[in-house]
Amino acid sequence: MATAFDVARYILEQRGSMPAMKLQKLVYYAQAWSTVWDQQPLFTESIEAWANGPVCRELYVAHKGRLSLSAADFPERAPGALSEAQCVAIDAVLAVYGDKSAQWLSEQTLGETPWQSARARLTRGEGGTGEITIKAMADFYAATLRQIEAAEPAPLSDFVGLCA
Repeated sequence: MATAFDVARYILEQRGSMPAMKLQKLVYYAQAWSTVWDQQPLFTESIEAWANGPVCRELYVAHKGRLSLSAADFPERAPGALSEAQCVAIDAVLAVYGDKSAQWLSEQTLGETPWQSARARLTRGEGGTGEITIKAMADFYAATLRQIEAAEPAPLSDFVGLCA
């Protein structure tokens, strides 16, 4: 199975250097949407609900103190670490979210149920974390997908084709 580092490096290879906060949110969205589209997560590392949105702690530890990241900041991906289907899913996420700012992505995630549920006992901005579970992501983004499909009669394959 791929790791969060494989996904982060792939994103950086596709989009170039970016703020660490933006990378964290793109990794989160890749995990969430891949779980819906492919019925399985991209990687096993957990995602936590930090004050500024979802964060993969293992990635954070690797880039702590650096505001901007590039592919060189992460280990080389092993050949075949990401399948073609996984790359297509990540590319679709990048087509939708890749041009958004780190701040926009952070605000977007703060308004979504998985982050809110994981931080239910904390006030906004308060320190502390809770895990955003794969189930919470799958439930929320599958419902979001159903809403999109109800509003847009095009099948998901058309959406992915437009985004890839």
